[in-house]
Amino acid sequence: MTEPTSDSSKTPRKRSTTRAHTVRGYSDLTGEVESRIVEQIGEQHARLASRLSEVGAIIVIASGKGGVGKSAVTANLAVALAARGARVGAVDADLNGPSLGRMLGLLGSPLEDRPDGIVPAVGVAGVKGISTDLLIEEGVPLRWKGPGHDQFVWQGVTEAVALREFISDVVWGPIDYLIIDIPPGTDKIGRFLDLVSEVGPSHLQPDQVLLVTIPSEVAGAVVARSATQLLEGGVPCIGLIGNMAGYTKPGEDDLLPLFTGPSAGEIADAVGLELWSEIPFDPVLSSRTDRGDPVGGEGDSIVAQVFTDLAGRVERSPGGREEKK
Repeated sequence: MTEPTSDSSKTPRKRSTTRAHTVRGYSDLTGEVESRIVEQIGEQHARLASRLSEVGAIIVIASGKGGVGKSAVTANLAVALAARGARVGAVDADLNGPSLGRMLGLLGSPLEDRPDGIVPAVGVAGVKGISTDLLIEEGVPLRWKGPGHDQFVWQGVTEAVALREFISDVVWGPIDYLIIDIPPGTDKIGRFLDLVSEVGPSHLQPDQVLLVTIPSEVAGAVVARSATQLLEGGVPCIGLIGNMAGYTKPGEDDLLPLFTGPSAGEIADAVGLELWSEIPFDPVLSSRTDRGDPVGGEGDSIVAQVFTDLAGRVERSPGGREEKK
């Protein structure tokens, strides 16, 4: 897979994964882009179609704004779905700031090298996953090789190629849900929609897109732009998730406001989206997710019940297992 350059002053940490010949490196791509790019993309499209033929539904988790807890929502939703018996795969498409591998407990699980591709790491609750933090040394920044004067454009191109490879070069096997956690930013949503169009909507069109926000005027404005992009891109099902919706005092059930901005429900009404869930801030959820042990739907806490309910909503919505019955 597109291999980053890294800071050589760091002491490399031995990794448990072996690079497969089916996964191309970033340096490989930069060295061959003029002569091989069209052929590579054609090959990837064919592999991608084959891989996704065994995927029940594609769910994209997005946020127009960073810092809203999108990856934590992704990790806990994946585990909550797995707890309901679903077979779940997760792609961390944030190549520059990966965190999903750690949150899903994937870092100690090796990637298996096979002739037909890479078998993904397996983490909490049997969730399969792939993330850049499984491929580079911990703490080493991702650096992109490319023409200096076109660095931003080059990075966009190589990011798109890398995402195609994450999906097409990984042997997912039969799974019910492939959850793709895309980086924050309306431009990233636009790039993903461009990739859907390029690959072909019949292969990569998401069944559901969940936009994560927080109670904030700024976040609400960004969500509005993101929703417009998605609607114009023909996404059939868009749900809004309000994260950090409030907090509860110990021993009490009343939800108190954590931010002074509009609630997720008010944002949903303003932008014309359905509110799928409001997730309260919970320090236990935060600490467990950070150490690779997501709560998901485990236990009887308020936040566990919220993720159980959210997983049920996903299952009943387009592409979900219950919706297909």
